[in-house]
Amino acid sequence: MGDIAPRALIFLADDEGNSVTVNVLGAGLEAEIVVRTPFVSGRINLVLYASKLESWADALNRLDAGEDVAWMEMSNGPSIFIQLAGERDCPEVVVEDESGSMVTVRVPIVPPDDWIADHRERLQQVMDYWVPKKSA
Repeated sequence: MGDIAPRALIFLADDEGNSVTVNVLGAGLEAEIVVRTPFVSGRINLVLYASKLESWADALNRLDAGEDVAWMEMSNGPSIFIQLAGERDCPEVVVEDESGSMVTVRVPIVPPDDWIADHRERLQQVMDYWVPKKSA
């Protein structure tokens, strides 16, 4: 593990200027979701926990199997939905902040072919750096 803290747990972006990222900001797994499109941009803070990171690993497995996923749907705070075949015949990321601002943003994104493997690696780096190891 390097000395530089991994920040980008999720980085989904395309050539059209659309992106959705989840960045770890610091200790305690403080994080933010950032949405950027040519039309709308925004951010919302959240706190990640080991259990949320583990559920992201499960979501990546389901995405790899061709299933749509909802991540953090049953928690307080924002949710992220990834639909592999969205309304515009490409994947869509939906960020929903029902408990706060009550805003939902749908972002069409065509990720690179290896995006799931890339995100598994990002997750492992975040877990290795930010999540304390349990003593035996």
